[in-house]
Amino acid sequence: MHSTDTLRLSFHAITARRMQSFLTLLGIAVGIAAVILLTSIGEGIHRFVLNEFTQFGTHIITITPGKTRTGGGPPGLPSSARPLSLEDASAIGRLPGVVAIAPSASGNAEVEANGRVRRTLIWGTSAQMPQVFKGQVRIGRFLPADEGQAPAYAVLGSKLKTELFGEATPLGARLRIGGHLYRVIGVMAPQGQFLGMDLDDTVMIPASRALELFNRESLETIDLAYAPNRPSAELTEAIRQQLIKRHGHEDFTVVTQAEMLKTLSNILNMLTLGVGALGGISLLVGGVGIVTLMTIAVSERTAEIGLMKALGATYNAILTLFLSEAITLAAVGGLLGLGLGIALAQGLHLALPMLPVHTPLKFILLAEGIALVIGLLAGVLPALRAARLDPVTALRSE
Repeated sequence: MHSTDTLRLSFHAITARRMQSFLTLLGIAVGIAAVILLTSIGEGIHRFVLNEFTQFGTHIITITPGKTRTGGGPPGLPSSARPLSLEDASAIGRLPGVVAIAPSASGNAEVEANGRVRRTLIWGTSAQMPQVFKGQVRIGRFLPADEGQAPAYAVLGSKLKTELFGEATPLGARLRIGGHLYRVIGVMAPQGQFLGMDLDDTVMIPASRALELFNRESLETIDLAYAPNRPSAELTEAIRQQLIKRHGHEDFTVVTQAEMLKTLSNILNMLTLGVGALGGISLLVGGVGIVTLMTIAVSERTAEIGLMKALGATYNAILTLFLSEAITLAAVGGLLGLGLGIALAQGLHLALPMLPVHTPLKFILLAEGIALVIGLLAGVLPALRAARLDPVTALRSE
């Protein structure tokens, strides 16, 4: 039997049972649409999170207090680890290959200026923070380098500047943070959000003053940018040796941007596969529908199968015919599901612009491939039953 004849007979058999075929197609289509929709959301979140972490560059190393694999404990909790100090940051900053270093200590406090009060994030950092995190000053200047006692200077995020001073220029104005007065010397350009934290709604002050303000001994992190030509593994080891020499033992964690991105990527890949598997449950329902439809078809067409065998149709020809019907059902249902899933994903993104959605081509091809495999597997048993029918017995069933 020629392949064209097989396809023609398959389509004829499918269209002859329109309602049954439609319901089976619908089961496959819903399953594929669910897979496409859920994996599109998962992949969108994956890309969003990775973009958030790479917006400040990829040549960054973070040091946190406490010996853990992925990061130090939350600030403020009791710990036997020696605090990370500004002197530690200075020592690390002198290592070859370190381009800029930014110690960090942060907390929330009320900020009062221009007759207005707002509670916001206070970020203690250093003069090199814009180099580490690719920040830009829109007006004025950034914090000066610490030379002895850090001056009581502050740099505002763009949103906070608008909230406190409106359209007026804040440069030179005084603002009160925790009972201390600071002079505004600059305003940052808009930076957006980072993992839910609004970087534009912040006040940046010298790290030493932030430690004093929040009554802390240890920095939360020491972030540094390094030269692209310096291998991260070598620099990481140099940082470890420098801090071990200062602390006496390894009571800190050094994490490179590459390690962090790899860990995040693995976690997010598992998330995407997990939500895709949930959608795949619907495909099983479609597979059951194909098995049911093909089993009924074999029962209804027993005499036809007997006639075909009597006219010379081989075992393989009958097997191929019924398998092609099952695969055709799955393929058409898969195509309908792809269209429905992509439409739902894009519609969801239009309705909720903040929800990241992305549908890669590999997911589309994989989903259609899964539909074909399910059609093949679902059609095997009915096709084998049809191919094994005895022609004489089958003709008697008429």
